[in-house]
Amino acid sequence: MPIRQTIQSGGQTLFKIFSGTANPELAKEVAEYLETSLGQVKITPFSDGEIYVQIQESVRGVDCFVIQPTCSPVNENLMELLILIDALKRASAGRITVVMPYYGYARQDRKAAGREAITAKLVADLLTTSGANRIVALDLHAPQIMGFFNILVDHLYASPVLLDYVRSLQSKDMVLVSPDVGGVARARAFAKKLDDAPIAIIDKRRSAANVAEVLSVVGDVEGKVAVMVDDMVDTAGTLVKGAELLKKEGAKSIYACATHAVLSGPANERIDDSPIEKLIVTNSIPLDNSKVSKKIVQVSVAKLLGEAIARIHEDCSVSELFE
Repeated sequence: MPIRQTIQSGGQTLFKIFSGTANPELAKEVAEYLETSLGQVKITPFSDGEIYVQIQESVRGVDCFVIQPTCSPVNENLMELLILIDALKRASAGRITVVMPYYGYARQDRKAAGREAITAKLVADLLTTSGANRIVALDLHAPQIMGFFNILVDHLYASPVLLDYVRSLQSKDMVLVSPDVGGVARARAFAKKLDDAPIAIIDKRRSAANVAEVLSVVGDVEGKVAVMVDDMVDTAGTLVKGAELLKKEGAKSIYACATHAVLSGPANERIDDSPIEKLIVTNSIPLDNSKVSKKIVQVSVAKLLGEAIARIHEDCSVSELFE
């Protein structure tokens, strides 16, 4: 049950929400759900590109939440977030919780070859050093990233929001498809919520970053409604090749779900030309509606993030949101 009604006392708000410039629309939706307003903050660039941040209201002893996805431009948004955290820390905020709808640099979470950086760990260290006390992340690329932090991490899942759309398809012959072996757990979790629907796996090999070679489908998709499930869509190469293979294997119709719509490079054109009927994504990353594919349907995670913020502030269970 929502607990947002309990987060005000004596007419005085006991917490404040601040937003960076990466996705202010999502932050406003979260604030509206919590029946509050965004905190006053000034963010402006110097002429050389340095970022200036000033908190324009008292936050001494206040429970502060900063909503900022580190999406494109990744480096600028990440640096802005770090400076925002530092400003709150130096303003004597009681607790600083960073709400990251999208965690940039997450794909480099291990050394797959010699002399590579592990940027997911580097970002974790930067956030901690800047003064964050807690992290709220949405659908991390790899769950082990939670272990890169020495502070508390709440890992949220967009599946309840995406599942609402998938259920609206009202198909009895649905199969959940993982675009690679690493996403099997995600596809299985979706299938469990859909009355244990069957799953299939696409065998994929990657020769280089953003380059995937799809090989075969493990599982039965013939005559069924195939729903591909992934955490993000970047260049859409993997997604489109997978959809083409599913069509070749006899799938009746093909849909796709992804939490993070990165959509870089030729992604929108590829999706338009693909056999995918609809791609359902969240607003964890803002979309440029003038360029985005007409096949893309965006659903909001504002209520999910808002409820998580309320529960964290009230020291209530966050995991109950996914039971």
